[in-house]
Amino acid sequence: MAGRASKAVALALLVGGIWAPASSGAQGSPAGGAQPGAYSQLVWTKPVGRDTTRFEFRYGPLFAAPGHNLILVGPVTIEKPPGDGWVTRVRPDLVDASGKAPPIEQVHMHHAVMLNLSRKDTTYPSLPQRFYGFGEEKTIGQLPRPYGYPVSSSDVWAINYMLHNETSQTKEVWVQYDIDWIPASSPTGRRLRPARPAWVDVQNGKAYPVFDVNRGSGTRGKFTYPDQVTPSPYGRGPKLNEWKVDRPGTIVAAAGHVHPGGLWTDLSVLRGRRRVHVFRSSAKYFDPNGPVSWDMAMTKTPLPWRVGIRKGDVLRVSATYDTKHASWYESMGLMLLYIADDRSGPDPFKHRVKTTGKVTHGHLAAANNHGGRPTGLADPRKLANGSTVASGVGIGDFTYLPGDLSAGGAMELPPVASAGTPLRFGNFDAGGSIFHTVTACRAPCNRSTGISYPIANGRFQFDSGQLGYGPTGLSAAKNRIDWTTPASLPPGTYTYFCRVHPFMRGAFRVLPRH
Repeated sequence: MAGRASKAVALALLVGGIWAPASSGAQGSPAGGAQPGAYSQLVWTKPVGRDTTRFEFRYGPLFAAPGHNLILVGPVTIEKPPGDGWVTRVRPDLVDASGKAPPIEQVHMHHAVMLNLSRKDTTYPSLPQRFYGFGEEKTIGQLPRPYGYPVSSSDVWAINYMLHNETSQTKEVWVQYDIDWIPASSPTGRRLRPARPAWVDVQNGKAYPVFDVNRGSGTRGKFTYPDQVTPSPYGRGPKLNEWKVDRPGTIVAAAGHVHPGGLWTDLSVLRGRRRVHVFRSSAKYFDPNGPVSWDMAMTKTPLPWRVGIRKGDVLRVSATYDTKHASWYESMGLMLLYIADDRSGPDPFKHRVKTTGKVTHGHLAAANNHGGRPTGLADPRKLANGSTVASGVGIGDFTYLPGDLSAGGAMELPPVASAGTPLRFGNFDAGGSIFHTVTACRAPCNRSTGISYPIANGRFQFDSGQLGYGPTGLSAAKNRIDWTTPASLPPGTYTYFCRVHPFMRGAFRVLPRH
């Protein structure tokens, strides 16, 4: 309790003395990233088939600071198999020093993209070629025979990534990637045909291609982006979720990517005024609580699947999310395709195409802790009224004060505000590049933390966004440290949590105006 008391005094001084206006404060430099000694190394190799060797590489150590949520690259390139050859399979992971995947509720890969710096991207040529990507769904990418991704000995690979550390302690992790490799000079290699990657994203070309999904939006508990956004999220500009095919070919593989709450991504082919749906990459949730966590896997196309496309066709992707359970902030939706320069695929406007696939793995041990178990935290609805400090709540040292459910004593009591009077929050951890949010969760919001608890399911929705400073377009930072609650909240007790650090829980109370 002494530690809590001193923390409360410090925050009281901060809140009372230096409330920073939204426009103030210099942007801090990222506190996380690759360690100065980070490098990519070969861990092992083993034969897995005729002329095929599996290489396991690790890149790190990567420094995941508390609240780390920035897109980073490098500082070094990553290893690849030697010589000229073909990649036919990629299996990703995020591991700790022991080689074991850490629990997702502690640290996880928000998203990562593997880049070939020696080539231009197919759908967004100003970028290096994006040839593989993953989040915590960890889809295993595999190309069907007789296709492979051709790689030259002179090609240079890199990876950009966004790590998410949900704890208050620094974590060291490594990106691990297994590559199945067939030398170009081998008998099998001489028979393979090239397939090129095509990245089709609902926000294609953006460094941080995200969108928000609000609970209750859409129809029948589902919301499809960008179809159900009005006005169009693209304004009068190009439709970022569409790509015009530059030459005829055959799509030979496809798999989607969504975040928790995501249900599926859809791929369609547009030809003139006609449109045909050719594949749905669905999220299969193993979580007993439903579509609310990273405990899931995405389906990919079956190995025999093919779709023929013509020059001038338009490939279009959309993403559908659940809106019954919660709101989903900073969501993604994309499809990674591989296209061969041949005419082996059936014309989808003349022949029916199978639109369903299979997952590439089952439940993963890193997703074991779903949370939601009873704890000793109080039900804030039963607590007496508390007081604000300088009409606000400070966020510091991973605590909301006053009103933090773990604080104990007077600092645990929900601070009060009169109806129509906003309550102000300020993030005093922002100087350390630590982001925090104030996000509504269903009362009492006092159960154990896991990958599916808490979630943004408060009766009345509110979310501060990630309070803190970061490079625009390369992080989720709001580039401000303070936020006020909606003035429209009716009288009642409101519980909330931090989306970046879900173990942080708090409450405030709105009283009737006298």
